[in-house]
Amino acid sequence: MTKNDYREELDTPAVLVDLTVLKENIAAMAAFAQKHGLKLRPHVKSHKTREIAELQLAAGATGLTVAKLDEAEAMVAAGFKDILIAYELIGEVKLRRLLDLTRRAYLSVLIDSEIGARQLSAAAASQGLEIPCLIEIDSGLGRTGVRPGQPAVELARAVKSLPGLKLTGLLTHAGHAYGAKNQTELNRIAQFEAESLLQTARLLEEEGWSGLALSVGSTPTVRISGTFPGITEIRPGNYVFNDATQIALGVAREEECALTVLTTVISRPAPDRAVVDAGAKTLALDRGAHGTALLNGYGLVKNHPEYMIERLSEEHGILALPPNSPLQVGDRLEVIPNHACPVVNLTDYLYIVEQGKVTGQWRVIARGGVR
Repeated sequence: MTKNDYREELDTPAVLVDLTVLKENIAAMAAFAQKHGLKLRPHVKSHKTREIAELQLAAGATGLTVAKLDEAEAMVAAGFKDILIAYELIGEVKLRRLLDLTRRAYLSVLIDSEIGARQLSAAAASQGLEIPCLIEIDSGLGRTGVRPGQPAVELARAVKSLPGLKLTGLLTHAGHAYGAKNQTELNRIAQFEAESLLQTARLLEEEGWSGLALSVGSTPTVRISGTFPGITEIRPGNYVFNDATQIALGVAREEECALTVLTTVISRPAPDRAVVDAGAKTLALDRGAHGTALLNGYGLVKNHPEYMIERLSEEHGILALPPNSPLQVGDRLEVIPNHACPVVNLTDYLYIVEQGKVTGQWRVIARGGVR
């Protein structure tokens, strides 16, 4: 480590972003979208920052996707004007917030039930507004969304009769791809992700619907599902950073991971154990929300595959080491987290690194945005 090494000048734990890798990841996804004639509407829940959203739009993204109203409000306040809220908004409080935002930006939302559609319709119609909405399709995740085919058609019929709503598309998220055990299973999930929308769109065309957006997401599947003719939009999020999960799935290589956590060894209490100052409040206790079975530990220690982060407490990370490891108290390590998205949500700032130097810090403007 040189005297001016960024690993010395920062306090730890610190969340780092390699700007060169970040820009390469953004450019690669933008090129994929352009090649296949797709609109790119990246999901900002992965980074929650103004600067990265600006880089994505400059590279060709047509708008942004958010998960929650908190994120939408932060992005609208930062000046972004075309936002999809990929979440069902239920209840008077949330609908009031939505209507306020529609006066400041173009917003579209998801529905997956007639009850939800009627609530949205009543709120919009009471203000003389028309809210663009997409029907969410469950393509196998088993979370929100209606089943493809006839159930979605029936919901579309209900929407057609409701004032204040405009059906603009169909959307799905194949998050269960994170549980894929091999490339064959990943391909199968991605294929059904696309086909569930295409099948439903064909049925809707028979009833007079045309020009609907067909939107797929999920970083592991998007380069497969996005190649199907008829799909019009992709919504990957994690691709800007990548992480240990993407490596385990074979979607990214270690050198394509832009986000790492810088951490300091604070204890070496046994020959086969070390403790660092990044615990669950930094690295998150994520072993794969949708069933990933390929992860080993709580992150990958860069350049040290022989080290394993075997457990976390709130403020400590416990590493299993080979007994002959030269690791000492005070040494610093970089960790590629299992899941970059919650790591970002747990920090105030991302420290930007270029050619071995810290060149800035970007505030996580939608940190903690869960409402």
